[in-house]
Amino acid sequence: MNEQEDKVVEILKTIFDPEIPVDIYELGLIYEVKIDKESNVEIEMTLTSPNCPVAESMPADVEKKVSEHEMFNSCKVNIVFDPPWDKDMMSEEAQLELGFL
Repeated sequence: MNEQEDKVVEILKTIFDPEIPVDIYELGLIYEVKIDKESNVEIEMTLTSPNCPVAESMPADVEKKVSEHEMFNSCKVNIVFDPPWDKDMMSEEAQLELGFL
């Protein structure tokens, strides 16, 4: 990863799913991060379920936090449900914290 990608991941690790005490990056909700030459960020992410209570607020929070950083011009989040999220997408650290390992 380059410096900009590292910074995006650092920011994502400050955002938590309100129902699960693990950040969205370690939960495996982030599928892809793209940064263009003008420092515009596009993030492909999912939610733990299509009926997630933060379906509207979480993507907006991600966009706000990333785009507010001086390193980036903008941030757009695309929500996808393919592939559907499951607990196997969590990092080992997240699985340990939640008692799955």
